[in-house]
Amino acid sequence: MHVLADAFTSVLAITALLFGWAYGWTWMDAVVGVIGAVVIGNWSFGLLRASSRVLLDAMPSAALAKSIRERIEVGTDRCADLHLWRLGPGHTAVVLSIVSDEPQPPTFYKARLEGIHGLSHVTVEVHPCPH
Repeated sequence: MHVLADAFTSVLAITALLFGWAYGWTWMDAVVGVIGAVVIGNWSFGLLRASSRVLLDAMPSAALAKSIRERIEVGTDRCADLHLWRLGPGHTAVVLSIVSDEPQPPTFYKARLEGIHGLSHVTVEVHPCPH
C-alpha cells in the first residue's frame, strides 16, 4: 500500500506539472499537494491504528481471554494469571498460570486449548493449590 500511495502521489505531481506547463495553471501544484497529503495521511493513520496494538502489546480480544478461562477453569483448576498478546496477523501468544487442587502436567491444559483459532504459542505453568 505504501508503494501504491507513493506512486499515486507521484503521478498526481507529474500531472499537475504538465497542466501547469501546458495551461498555465500554477495553482494545480498546490491542489495536488493537498490531495497527496490527504492520501498519505489517511494511509499513515490506518497503519498507526493497525500497528499500535502490536507494538504496545495490547490484549488482542477480551472474548479470547474469556474463552481460554472457560476452557481452563474446570473443576478445581483456576487461572491465576493470563497474558495474551498478538505476535502477528492471526497469531496470538498466551502465557497462563494455573492453580489446582489436583494439578496435571502442562500438556493436559494445552490440550484443553486446542481448536482455539489463532493461538500459536502457548505457555502453561501449573502450581498446586496451597491449603
